[in-house]
Amino acid sequence: MTTNASHVPAYAAPAANAPLERTTVPRRPVGEHDVLIEIKYAGICHSDIHQARDGWGEGIFPMVPGHEIAGVVTEVGPGVTRHKVGDRVGVGCFVESCRECEYCLQGLEQYCTGGGMVGTYNALDKSGEPTYGGYSTHIVVDENYTLRIPEGIALDQAAPLLCAGITLYSPLAHWNAGPGKKVAIVGLGGLGHMGVKIAHALGAEVTVLSQSLKKQEDGLKLGADHYYATSDPQTFTELAGTFDLIVSTVSAPIDFGAYLGLLKTDGALVNVGAPEEPIALNLFTLIGGRKTLAGSMIGGIAETQEMLDFCAEHGLGAEIELISADRINEAYERVLASDVRYRFVIDASTI
Repeated sequence: MTTNASHVPAYAAPAANAPLERTTVPRRPVGEHDVLIEIKYAGICHSDIHQARDGWGEGIFPMVPGHEIAGVVTEVGPGVTRHKVGDRVGVGCFVESCRECEYCLQGLEQYCTGGGMVGTYNALDKSGEPTYGGYSTHIVVDENYTLRIPEGIALDQAAPLLCAGITLYSPLAHWNAGPGKKVAIVGLGGLGHMGVKIAHALGAEVTVLSQSLKKQEDGLKLGADHYYATSDPQTFTELAGTFDLIVSTVSAPIDFGAYLGLLKTDGALVNVGAPEEPIALNLFTLIGGRKTLAGSMIGGIAETQEMLDFCAEHGLGAEIELISADRINEAYERVLASDVRYRFVIDASTI
């Protein structure tokens, strides 16, 4: 690929609910502050499936999903200072923001109010062109939205950190998970397994709350101290008033009243999973105990770099199943059936 606008191979959903198929998509020329990245690996996030199937609405088709991108810089614009050719880099859930609002200035670009962050895919960039994500061979990204992947993490295991890793690291850091804190992770999937690893590395006492005990051995190996089945009503009796922090990673509605009952006074239940359906809640479950029901969405660029450095320091990468691009549609069905341990990653050389 040269600095001229070019088309690159990719896998795209041509329409909502249509199977993904091989195609080509345009990439902009490398600008003053851009880097051209040869994508090596792209993770498959549950939100890719939500958006490719228009579960959240407002899908832009054809859609190239993928916001867990790990690769190598192959070209830099003349004004680039953060990266050089050959650097190992990552791209997460967004590729631009206004840079001027109070949240961008605080390094909270994911909450940009100056037009909102520009998603890595299924969004319109500043020139009004659709963005296309990581299920492709190359991507051009502004250097300010490109992360450095430390040598301590293999690129294939690093890719899911760009969404799954930061999605869990941000709330765990914000709500002060650490020594002396009891933390529960709801769901042991692509997000939850990183939550267990990170919370354990932060020094918290970690409990997994999963529908069944079928992944109990995995959970304990990943760093959980305890593991309970939420299908057993006794769990909610036994653990009442136990946790300082619960992070729910599930994208299906749960009984929020029951989970709020597991919190200590001043505890927080933080949602990073995003069910498509609205929820019902009796506010007395919040008022009694001065509890917090909260949400959290990925992290800013600085915090994402902090997470990558933390993971490298502690030897943390995602547990992955590497697949070729022609298995993407099969992988989507397996994600929906909870049949992956714990993150599918596409080998971009097969695109």
